Amino acid sequence: MDVRYINPFLKAVRNLFDTMINIPFNLGKPLLKKDMAPSYEVSGIIGISGEVTGCVVVSLSEGIAVQLASALIGEEVAEINSDCTDAIGEIANMVAGDAKRDFPKGNTSVSVPTVIIGKHKVAYPTDVPIISIPCSTSGGQLSIDVALKEAT
Repeated sequence: MDVRYINPFLKAVRNLFDTMINIPFNLGKPLLKKDMAPSYEVSGIIGISGEVTGCVVVSLSEGIAVQLASALIGEEVAEINSDCTDAIGEIANMVAGDAKRDFPKGNTSVSVPTVIIGKHKVAYPTDVPIISIPCSTSGGQLSIDVALKEAT
C-alpha cells in the first residue's frame, strides 16, 4: 500500500485535533491488523472507490469520541448517544473531505462516512493488508486503519 494514500488521512486527523480540541496528538508505530474488528467501540468508516478502492476506519475510544462530539456541538456530551453519533459522523466527514484534498488520485470518490457504535466487524476489502496506526491523546486512544489498493 502506497504511503501517499495513507498520509492524507493521518494529516486530516491531526488537523482535526489541532483545530477542534487543541490537544496533543501522537501517532504510534504502524502495524498490520490481523482481524476485521476495529480497536475501539466508536468507528467512522470512510469508503473509497474509483482508481483507488477500499476503506479507512477511524476508531475512537469512548472518551475521545465524547470529547470530540462535545467540541463540535459546543456543549458537554456525557455519553455516547444520538447527538454524539451524529457529531462523530460529521467529524468523520470532515476527515474524509480534508483527506480528499491531498489524495493523489484524481478519479477517486470518497463516500459519506458511516458511524458504528459498539463491537462490530468491518468489511475490509479482500487481499489487501490493513495498516493500523495507533494514536494517543490525553483524552483517549484511537486508531486509523487503512485498507486501500489501486483498482485494476
